Amino acid sequence: NWHPFIPEPEMVKHADGSLKEAYGIKGTLSGAAAIFFAYIGFDVVSTSAGEAINPKKDIPFAIIASLAVCTVLYILVSLVLTGMLNYKDITGDALKAPVAFAFDHVGQPWAVFIITTAATVGLVSVMLVMMLGQTRVFLGMAKDGLLPGFFRQIHPNFQTPWKSTILVGLVVSLVASFTPIGVLSDMTSFGTLFAFAMVCLAVLILRQREPNRDRPFKTPMLMLIAPLGIITNVALMSLLDSKAQQFALVWMAIGLVVYFIYSRNKSNLNDM
Repeated sequence: NWHPFIPEPEMVKHADGSLKEAYGIKGTLSGAAAIFFAYIGFDVVSTSAGEAINPKKDIPFAIIASLAVCTVLYILVSLVLTGMLNYKDITGDALKAPVAFAFDHVGQPWAVFIITTAATVGLVSVMLVMMLGQTRVFLGMAKDGLLPGFFRQIHPNFQTPWKSTILVGLVVSLVASFTPIGVLSDMTSFGTLFAFAMVCLAVLILRQREPNRDRPFKTPMLMLIAPLGIITNVALMSLLDSKAQQFALVWMAIGLVVYFIYSRNKSNLNDM
């Protein structure tokens, strides 16, 4: 089933009924861009630095360890899945739940229930972690004056940003209810790739502007890694679904409007 390792390009019917080019180098890169949201969990670790006991030591280890573990698990699952059945059989409705479909295809229906249950529980935990990370991002932005004080109000008992947590939960529920999951995942990947490209650019600029700043970790070969990171992220963004790109650009435009109308003048960084 692993031969050819990179199949020739061809038109494939997707779960939504549309025909799209798949396989080949372009298809492989498009797949990498589409599932990039699966790797943003390690980024959430950094948003919880303020709640870590020893963030200088614990956060770098947690980020690298979680990224390494997830990467190995994803590769192993992909190898097992494509080893159980031919890649051409994973089309149409099978794309909605490929792992469960694979076990059902080889005559193991008992595993379908376990996989479906585990996926549901896993999605709930992922949703909670993503919401935790987003509220901490809002908290940090509010402390810097980029967002209203509403987002930095801490619950007296639980010591968490409870108002922003409720708001994020409501927004996530509404968007998830009325937006196709494929578009949502591509929008998330687009936003994440854009953010990572901006991180590469920011690190590159800071290294030039503030070369003597204290850095517990200093990126090696930055002049090579940062430009490659920017180019790679932008290239993957261009391969995502056009509808998701349009929605993501609209959200980014709204964010820019908020920044220039409110955040830019309120930012505490302007006083430094």
